[in-house]
Amino acid sequence: MEVLLAEQPLVVSLMLGTLGGGLIFGWLQTGKKEAAAAGLVAFALIPLAWLIASRWETDREQIRTLIYEIANAVEENDHDTAVEVIGDPQTRSRARQELANWTFHLARVNKIRSIDVIEGTFPLEADVDMSVKVDVSQNRGSLRDVRVPRRLILKFEKATDQWVVTDYRHMPIAGGPDQFSMPPSQTR
Repeated sequence: MEVLLAEQPLVVSLMLGTLGGGLIFGWLQTGKKEAAAAGLVAFALIPLAWLIASRWETDREQIRTLIYEIANAVEENDHDTAVEVIGDPQTRSRARQELANWTFHLARVNKIRSIDVIEGTFPLEADVDMSVKVDVSQNRGSLRDVRVPRRLILKFEKATDQWVVTDYRHMPIAGGPDQFSMPPSQTR
């Protein structure tokens, strides 16, 4: 219900509108004022659903916001900010080492395929599967201004009230790992 209220206000509004319309129709057919009052209450709850949705940030929305912030930091070649959200020291070191090899001209999130918050874990964990597009040049190599679409799989953990990345791996959009892919860290 939390996800429906916070992330799908249009669906909630349509349900409330249908309920309200049905109750008003029932009042018109029977003349019972209680049905009209309940229908008006249902219609009055529609703006409340939008207000709740605008103020309530779910875990998935927090993760989505964090993903776009990281992409902006990578595009600006601000590696310190990009790795700041990595909670695991080994994974942070690996990311810092990998980012140092490249100069980014573009880093965009193409599509977030899934954000799966794993209920019942402590601390709370989430898995993200997404595709990104980067324009990069190799700092010490022959690759210059190459557009590379990649599939990126991130593992998040909620430490206190903040989400942090605990592991990541990237690979081609289709198929298995290639020469640029790194295996996931063995910290888990």
